[in-house]
Amino acid sequence: MNQEQLEHFRGILNNKLNYLLGEAVKTVDTMSNTEEENFPDPTDRATMESDRNFELRIRDRERKLIPKIQQAIERINDGTYGICIECGQEISVKRLESRPETAMCIQCKTKEEEFEKKYNI
Repeated sequence: MNQEQLEHFRGILNNKLNYLLGEAVKTVDTMSNTEEENFPDPTDRATMESDRNFELRIRDRERKLIPKIQQAIERINDGTYGICIECGQEISVKRLESRPETAMCIQCKTKEEEFEKKYNI
């Protein structure tokens, strides 16, 4: 992978990381700054709780993605970005464009997912 491609992916990863961190801060601010809302209608209260739980689930998924993005940036810095951690083969640019934080080629990731499905991991 050439330097121009590495800088392209570094930019994508940094933008993604900054966005996720910003969203986390907004969520914390929103949830900590809103006073306990009093809804006389139980349906309104249930809707608010459902929306809040949905947002927290999204932030939890994003929380798990942040270290993967940071590790991808570290791989760019140490020169191993775009190399599968399982088989050592080059990860296709097409795969990196769709999932820049990936550390595995599509074949190894597919095998891993099949194993996890087989053994309910």
